[in-house]
Amino acid sequence: MNLEQQLIQRLQELSPVHLEVVNESSGHGGYFPGKESHFKVIVVSDIFQGLRLVQRHQKIYAAAGDLLAPSRIHALAIHAFLPSEWQGQDTPSPECAHAPKAE
Repeated sequence: MNLEQQLIQRLQELSPVHLEVVNESSGHGGYFPGKESHFKVIVVSDIFQGLRLVQRHQKIYAAAGDLLAPSRIHALAIHAFLPSEWQGQDTPSPECAHAPKAE
């Protein structure tokens, strides 16, 4: 099972009504086909009710657990919403300073 699949499986424990996991590794330095190092997640769940943003992120970090290690997932962009907050927002990621340059 690849890292993306493992991350999806672990985030299921948050009972999401919407879950997106996007492998953004190709936009970062040192990328090669098949590399899995940078991800963005959008998690929409009632489990975030009453939690501040940092507490929501902590729940996601806890669910991801040991997948968040330099030799595994190097970076994780998190967007955590309650169902009442989620409107299908665009959640763009910033450009990486070390991204491969177009020739």
